[in-house]
Amino acid sequence: MKDYFYGVAGSLDEMVESGEVYLCFFEAEDSDFVRLNQTRFRQAGSVAQRQMSIDLIAGRQHAAATLTLTGNLSDDRAHIGELLPLLRQQRAALPADPYLLYAREPQCTESIAQAAAPDAGTAVTEIMDMAAGVDLVGLWASGTLYRGFANSLGQRNWYAQPSFHFDWSCFNQNGRAIKGSYAGTHWEPACLALKLDAARAQLELLNREACHLKPGRYRTYLAPAAVQEIFGLVAWEGFGLKSHRTRQTPLIKLVRRQARLHPGVTVCEHHAGGLAPRFTASGYTKPERVTLVRDGLYDQCLVSPRSGMEYGEPVNAGSEFPESLELSAGELAKDAVLEQLDTGLYVSHLWYCNFSNRNDCRITGMTRYACFWVQDAAIIAPFSTMRFDDSLYHLFGDKLLGLTTERERLFCADTYYQRSTQSALVPGALIEEFNLTF
Repeated sequence: MKDYFYGVAGSLDEMVESGEVYLCFFEAEDSDFVRLNQTRFRQAGSVAQRQMSIDLIAGRQHAAATLTLTGNLSDDRAHIGELLPLLRQQRAALPADPYLLYAREPQCTESIAQAAAPDAGTAVTEIMDMAAGVDLVGLWASGTLYRGFANSLGQRNWYAQPSFHFDWSCFNQNGRAIKGSYAGTHWEPACLALKLDAARAQLELLNREACHLKPGRYRTYLAPAAVQEIFGLVAWEGFGLKSHRTRQTPLIKLVRRQARLHPGVTVCEHHAGGLAPRFTASGYTKPERVTLVRDGLYDQCLVSPRSGMEYGEPVNAGSEFPESLELSAGELAKDAVLEQLDTGLYVSHLWYCNFSNRNDCRITGMTRYACFWVQDAAIIAPFSTMRFDDSLYHLFGDKLLGLTTERERLFCADTYYQRSTQSALVPGALIEEFNLTF
């Protein structure tokens, strides 16, 4: 794949005219997909796709297009040869772009993982064996993701990373569900077996009659998946330079030092620790880490090339949405969660989250899946779905009691157009007061 991409880039080198610069960003995958229903194979298939975005620049004028590739170098060379004259025609009719910015000092890199993706057939067979007797529905996706960058200045970047994710739900006879996921770059059946054993135990608890809670504030443990839902929402315009400078960020109080988070909360974009490549579509190399919130206080923003040009800041990201978000670990042992919670709510998942007051970073949403009422450090029963409404400055500020020492890496299971490279590494959180509403 790498040789093919470099061959495509070599063809572009031959086709550009004097005074032109091209930027080329390559995205490809070889993926296997398996759908399961009632713990049986229902649908299986494979996808091999390659596409390339080309930006053709002359001065401050540029025109871009995305081309689906066949993987045959001679055929794709012909398609590119047909595309470039069209881009030149479009470029001539476009005004100069004041915010155009791309890397002008070549920095060549290669990142090729040595491990191979697990065989989909073998892995799914093991899943069905481990989940025997459970009504399980889910989606398996695995394979190698490829990314590449090239330009006419001689820069070449290459990335190849095998990975997998298995996203599933288990149902009991009452139609109640446990949601889970297992993802990574190294297949370890024992890890999934532990997750499925925990799901079986929770399914038994879901057979109990649900209790109905009154609106109010409850001591609550948020599992990592619930924490990720909250920070996933905050990430939309929360950490980008553009949203900060235009005062559109939901973290405006944090930026102005009118509010703060708990001193134990540090949030960063760990470019070196996620699935996304460490180079951007404009040729910039991402730093290993960008600290967004340090010890509860606003620290840095994610700066895309266009925002970097507009505001005169150094580029540190391809986009201003985190792709490899990490939340610091705490000192609360996972095994001690129920003991520390004592009496209150155990919330496994949240969904349908949105802002109820952006300026206060106030979030509303619903509890979902395995959410339980806990009394005297023991799970008593599931509780009926409830809406919550609370501010990040309370949940992870003055009402935060602790974060777990163990963190869970959660891969984005999106497969729209292509498999996602987004991930998050987050702990669980013990909250003194979590506001439930009608």
